[in-house]
Amino acid sequence: MDQPDWYANAQKYWTNVSPTVNGMLGGFAVVDPIDARGSLHFVKPFFDANNTTYACDCGAGIGRVTKNFLLQVPFAKVDLVEQAPNFVAQAKESYLKAEIDAGRIGDIQCKGLQEFSPESNKYDLIWCQWVLGHLTDDDLIAFFKRCKAGLRPGGLIGVKENNSSKDYLVDEEDSSVTRPNDALKKIFASSGLELIKEDVQHGLPAGLFTVRM
Repeated sequence: MDQPDWYANAQKYWTNVSPTVNGMLGGFAVVDPIDARGSLHFVKPFFDANNTTYACDCGAGIGRVTKNFLLQVPFAKVDLVEQAPNFVAQAKESYLKAEIDAGRIGDIQCKGLQEFSPESNKYDLIWCQWVLGHLTDDDLIAFFKRCKAGLRPGGLIGVKENNSSKDYLVDEEDSSVTRPNDALKKIFASSGLELIKEDVQHGLPAGLFTVRM
């Protein structure tokens, strides 16, 4: 994970992925509604009309999670952070155009999370899904520390990621790592974060990694 081309190789990989829901989900577009329902159920106890002002979608792709989950909570406005220019263009020009026109999309930043520093005291929820495997452990800890500063009082960081069963599994093709659950928890602790809820996403096709929130 420490090779100098780690982030450049990930950028190259995703720039060649189709900017569609199917592309975002690695050919498993069928899981989109299952995933969104699971996320909505997971966060429901934490949010009401008093703390749904602003969310941030990290590793947003074309905005699938924003459209089908975050705006359905419903957050009044969502910022997106995505490093692939083709995904950002698709979000702005087509996939999220109606939401942008309705004023429900704030900033769309084209950058990697290793470079993202949220505005202080801005977000009720910073949601990170199927993206943190692209960050090295040190960069992930630094990212979480910056995210803490971006939360409003009572704000939360949400993580939804694949988990390996035991060891770190490195994918050289897209420059990502799948971490075991205990490794992620150690990273949370090193970042000064407190784990307040954990669950498994049910209903996904057989043969996929366990997905935890």
